[in-house]
Amino acid sequence: MLNLLQAHPLIIGAVLILLDLSLWHCLGITRPGWRVCSRIALFVAFCWVLTAAGISPLQPPLWPEDAILNLMATVLGIAWWLFAARTLTVILSNGLTSREGHTSRLLHDVIGAAIFLIAIVGAAAYVLQLPVKGLLATSGAMAIVVGLALQSTLSDVFSGIVLNTTKPYELDDRISIDGTEGKVVEIDWRSTHLLTDLGAMAVVPNSVAAKAKILNFSRPGNVHGVSIVMAIPSTVRPRQAIDALEKALQGTRALLPGFAPKVSVKSSHLEYNEYELKGFIESMSRKTEVRNLMFDLAYRHLEASGVNWGTAADIQTWSRPRRLLEEVRVFRSLSLEDRDRLAGHMTTVDYQANQVILAFEEVADCLMVISTGVISASIHDGERFIEAARMGPGEIMGEEGILAQGRSRAEFRSITSGRLFRIEKAMLGMHLEHFSDLQLALDNLQHQREDIRESVVAKKPEQIKRSGLLGWLQRKRLASA
Repeated sequence: MLNLLQAHPLIIGAVLILLDLSLWHCLGITRPGWRVCSRIALFVAFCWVLTAAGISPLQPPLWPEDAILNLMATVLGIAWWLFAARTLTVILSNGLTSREGHTSRLLHDVIGAAIFLIAIVGAAAYVLQLPVKGLLATSGAMAIVVGLALQSTLSDVFSGIVLNTTKPYELDDRISIDGTEGKVVEIDWRSTHLLTDLGAMAVVPNSVAAKAKILNFSRPGNVHGVSIVMAIPSTVRPRQAIDALEKALQGTRALLPGFAPKVSVKSSHLEYNEYELKGFIESMSRKTEVRNLMFDLAYRHLEASGVNWGTAADIQTWSRPRRLLEEVRVFRSLSLEDRDRLAGHMTTVDYQANQVILAFEEVADCLMVISTGVISASIHDGERFIEAARMGPGEIMGEEGILAQGRSRAEFRSITSGRLFRIEKAMLGMHLEHFSDLQLALDNLQHQREDIRESVVAKKPEQIKRSGLLGWLQRKRLASA
């Protein structure tokens, strides 16, 4: 065996390298552990072949008089350096850091290029006996020339290394770089690719991203900020505007309760003041929906507090009950005269925070229209009450009792203080008899709320199964009961 290695080391070394390449492709990326082990084992076998043949990669060939043997030793020595570089990069890629995703590809490629560069210099110095100092000096001068020519490109490359090392963002993160907002879909040597909300691809050079202000909306992963800005006439007292906007935030059920939403004055101008509403949501996919809801609620609560938005003169002369009838969708089938007559018979009721407006299974004797404030609607799932929705100005309650003496399927409890208007059943019954469209609208509203109730009950959270010691104790207690 030793004689065979000494006679044909080049052939055996080539067979080992081919075997390494074949196993690397056959094992596939699904078995990285086997791939690394096979490469290390074949590299050790390659080192043994060189040692048995009397070849050292740290010194020049020992047979200068034999041209064939000298060439064979030179080829194997150079192959050892390259094989060692490849093995080392594989160990680093799979052992020290993860190679998954585009964010780590750049760093691994740079490390691999540095290792192969060292291997080439080592092979030139030890195997080929080339003057490395002169080679490095010449390559250094060339590097300066190339660096000056590719200054911006190299800046992007090294900035990409910094970004991939510090990782201010990763793939699929939603970020904003210097005002450009989008989802990270690619990070390469030169730039970061963002998919914007308009479906466009924004390419931000890494050098710009490394210097710019970066906002990562995906960290922490379960909390995402959302905000809107409202411009309110400067004639409105700030306290009045802030109270109305705070009620709008309390009425936005999608905001996370563990993070208190805030209202603040953003800027002041001669004709208007800007107020910013801030809150937190659980999913970035609902950001647009929640912002639209916040804006609509803010408008309704501001209007309910008496803010004048410059509407038409005839609308400005309407009373608050009359304006509410214009906003409530179920009354749109009535004529203007009928709405004027109905508004004259609406009575005012003020309520305080945490007050039951309509109890569960209570039969309502009137239709209630919310004028100001926030009311929570909770349904009963057989065990406890679950909040299903929050209601604000322009929404109604008690339609079950008006239509068929039905009991309320939910409990309506106030979150803030406010005011509502009552429309007595006797007064409303006259319109129901003559206007089938009004009765149909109330019936559709009742069915919609029933669908919401069923969907909330269907999403009832399951009891968490305890594991470990607590789970064992719980099972033992149930078994002994």
